[in-house]
Amino acid sequence: MQLGAFSISLAVKDIHASKAFYEKLGFVSKGGNIEQNWLILKNGPHVIGLFQGMFDKNILTFNPGWNQDAQQLDSFTDVRDLQRQLKAKGVQFSTEADESTKGPASFVVVDPDGNPILVDQHV
Repeated sequence: MQLGAFSISLAVKDIHASKAFYEKLGFVSKGGNIEQNWLILKNGPHVIGLFQGMFDKNILTFNPGWNQDAQQLDSFTDVRDLQRQLKAKGVQFSTEADESTKGPASFVVVDPDGNPILVDQHV
């Protein structure tokens, strides 16, 4: 099962302070909009998202259809196919992708320790 590019989406209290901190660790802004309280930062292959006021918890994020540079892959498993595979394995969902659609969609599952996992397809 290929889930796509991996990042962690951090629920931050002060996006400006968080940005400054992660820049000290060598992360560089690669996307987002600080005025809308979200940024994507990268250090080598490592990607983090900073989100102020959008999430209650940190979220593990996977992006089907993207590589670690947010470039579209020629071939990938659609989020709806991933959802069907996980349902067949008995995984419970917090939110589900509409299986009658095509293109961008997402779902959320929660691991046994309460950690949310977002599978978010942008293509």
